[in-house]
Amino acid sequence: MTEPRLFVIYNRDAPGMADTREQHRPAHIAFMKSLGVAAKAGGPILGADGETRLGGMFILEAASLEEAQAVAARDPFKMAGLFETSFVDEWRWQTRNP
Repeated sequence: MTEPRLFVIYNRDAPGMADTREQHRPAHIAFMKSLGVAAKAGGPILGADGETRLGGMFILEAASLEEAQAVAARDPFKMAGLFETSFVDEWRWQTRNP
């Protein structure tokens, strides 16, 4: 049996896409909830004002990089073309790992 691995999915919005973000937010929230316990942590990336949403990130448990990339590709925000930049990278939980 393969040990589950952790991946960081980091997405930065393209400029001028606030309306797209709001339009697809309910579907994105439903998508994130559908991941269940595989989504270990996540939330929006905020601007200096602490309010403006610049993108988002989450930590996903998956069997492989390919699986994590496939999950990230199903995000309604991604499918709507919201992101200017997207990364899926393996991550090792080292500090304060429960």
